Amino acid sequence: MARRFIARYARSEADIRAAQALRGQVFRGGAPDADRFDQNCAHVLIEDQLEDRLVCAFRIQLFESATEIGGSYAAQFYDLFRLRTYPGKLAEMGRFCVEPGYNDPDILRIAWAALTRYVDANNVKLLFGCSSFDGAEAGMHLEAFALLKDRHLAPREYLPEVKAPKVYCFSRSSGPPDMYAAQKAMPPLLRSYLLMGGWVSDHAVVDRDLDTIHVFTGLEIGAIPARRKKLLRAAAMV
Repeated sequence: MARRFIARYARSEADIRAAQALRGQVFRGGAPDADRFDQNCAHVLIEDQLEDRLVCAFRIQLFESATEIGGSYAAQFYDLFRLRTYPGKLAEMGRFCVEPGYNDPDILRIAWAALTRYVDANNVKLLFGCSSFDGAEAGMHLEAFALLKDRHLAPREYLPEVKAPKVYCFSRSSGPPDMYAAQKAMPPLLRSYLLMGGWVSDHAVVDRDLDTIHVFTGLEIGAIPARRKKLLRAAAMV
């Protein structure tokens, strides 16, 4: 039986414009979303074969050396000087979006399978990006931030410093998180990162432009548990 959803790379300017249109639908209320980073990225499209439509898109930018991380999208918002000596290649995944109304968990699974193929093909050692929460008001996400502070902060040697003018520092959180509320509030993509051993900055950046608040997220490929790596690579082979 044919799979409903398939992932492929953008092959044309029309493909990239389709991804930008979907991003605009999700992030900008309909206006296409495009920026200067698009030209340096591989664009992944996930399509619904039954409906013949694009339902998910994201982009990946490869950095041959961590010394290049200052040219990343995330570096606009976070001071990443501690990561400039990270050994090996890095890749930034960003602008992940799913068409509103599509809640099939298979979409995220296929997205991770595509990422796994990219990481393995390019020998990436660190995957990173900005993980966004819908809504730019920090008060909407306090339980999730409390959980990130308690369990998922970056190692000190890689911890990003504050750079953006408007941030919410996790040090302001007090008391243990409500685990149910925190997990429920966690964006699915960020939840996947954390399940694989990912870590985050100790502050969130308020992005009024996209009406989001986001955290820097890192995932060291070598630290992913062996069982989860096996599952990811099995999915990537399909």
